[in-house]
Amino acid sequence: MILHAYFARRFARSFAMVFGIFFLLSSMIDLAEQVRRMSSYDVNLGQVLGLVLLNAPRGLYEILPLIMILATVALFISLSRSSELVVARAAGRSALKTLLAPLGVALVIGIVAVAMFNPIVASTSKRYNDVSEGYRSGGRDTLSVSAEGLWLRQGGDEGQTVIRAARSNPQATELYDVTMISYAPLGPNGEEGGPLRRIEAGHAQLVQGAWELDNVKIWPLANGINPEAEAETHGHYSLPSTLTEERIRDSFGDPSAIPVWELPSYIAQLEQAGFSARRHAVWFNMELARPLFLLALVVVSAAFTMRPARFGKTGQSVLIAILLGFTLYYIRNFAQVLGENGQIPVLLAAWAPPVAALLLSTGLLLQMEDG
Repeated sequence: MILHAYFARRFARSFAMVFGIFFLLSSMIDLAEQVRRMSSYDVNLGQVLGLVLLNAPRGLYEILPLIMILATVALFISLSRSSELVVARAAGRSALKTLLAPLGVALVIGIVAVAMFNPIVASTSKRYNDVSEGYRSGGRDTLSVSAEGLWLRQGGDEGQTVIRAARSNPQATELYDVTMISYAPLGPNGEEGGPLRRIEAGHAQLVQGAWELDNVKIWPLANGINPEAEAETHGHYSLPSTLTEERIRDSFGDPSAIPVWELPSYIAQLEQAGFSARRHAVWFNMELARPLFLLALVVVSAAFTMRPARFGKTGQSVLIAILLGFTLYYIRNFAQVLGENGQIPVLLAAWAPPVAALLLSTGLLLQMEDG
């Protein structure tokens, strides 16, 4: 038990060290990139540093498999050079038994990453997008889906327009039972403009640079005006728009921008609104399978680095472990693409790669260490 605790502490320390190194490296690289991007805007260094800190969690979350591989390699190379693994084997501990403590730590890290770090990444990513877009322009184009229907917001120099529709086509380029409220542009001191008009339409279709509305009624909302008395009706009306089909599709966002705990309800809302939620369902299941995949990376990395240092070829073993880890990561991402495109079932796309990787790496470890 004492030896298990010792190996667990060593692995946790190794993981923390690699994590910290990647945090510093990625932050410095991102700082240079953010300075370049924001050089044309009125943004000071403090604001740029804020963007870097908001963007850092997402980058670290994406390279978490690489961090896990390097932490495992660092641990077992250190144990091999100090002959601690030789002593453990001489005491009758098999390779799998020696690996139990690091696997337990890796499992805890994977669960914490999904349960706690994932919502942090989703929150900081959303905040990063809002802040960076706010620095570039005052207006934003956004989309959200709720139980009350579909919500869009388009922005530009002429102000913001909030759009609500009871339902839409899968691309959100045709809306039904539409309500639009236009707001004046921001004032010179950044104060929000008031509502200008309300538009209701039975149908709206997005064309190049505009919404084409049918069965339209428009109420002016300026101060001192009776909206109903000044209301206008039109059989057809064209409203300028900065939205495109690509922007609307991207506005659904990357599923990673949604906390994993909120994904089931979000998927249900997407399906209720008439959209395909397959991409989000694949991501949700892949997040649930992430701890299992991290375990597989630990085992496959250990299989090539648990050998005694006196055998030599340490650099070659480390290189093979990293390349095999990257291969498993590529296969996992390839299965994700197939699942999102509907070529394989969602559960197969999410769970088959980590399960197969764990079985393969365990067999490899048994063959190389206990075979």
